[in-house]
Amino acid sequence: MATDDLTFIPDPDADSISSDVASFGGLLVSTQIPTRPDGSLELGGIVEQSECTLQALKAALEKAGSSMDRVMHLTIYLTDLADRAAFNEVYQRFFAKPWPVRAAVGVQLATPGMRVEVTAIAAKG
Repeated sequence: MATDDLTFIPDPDADSISSDVASFGGLLVSTQIPTRPDGSLELGGIVEQSECTLQALKAALEKAGSSMDRVMHLTIYLTDLADRAAFNEVYQRFFAKPWPVRAAVGVQLATPGMRVEVTAIAAKG
């Protein structure tokens, strides 16, 4: 695969098999889980996990030269769709109108106890 026009910013975890952010032209793509700044997972309640996940997204985007107000699309993966209302309360502290386009889906995540993961598409700048 030719990647001359693509940029990948590595995940801070040296053992990770995923980039933290991928960039193409003016678009950035990032997937985040409830990772604390020290690299450990937050496996508490949905509010704590949502805050940690969105804070990780914020940090990754800022490191790549963007910000939360440049997010155009967010996919929210929840292990229990009943957690959607709690996630939305946290979400509204990180985002404002005009809201990003978004979707929420129910899934089984790879790590036991992890309740949320997000994938975002953002613009640089």
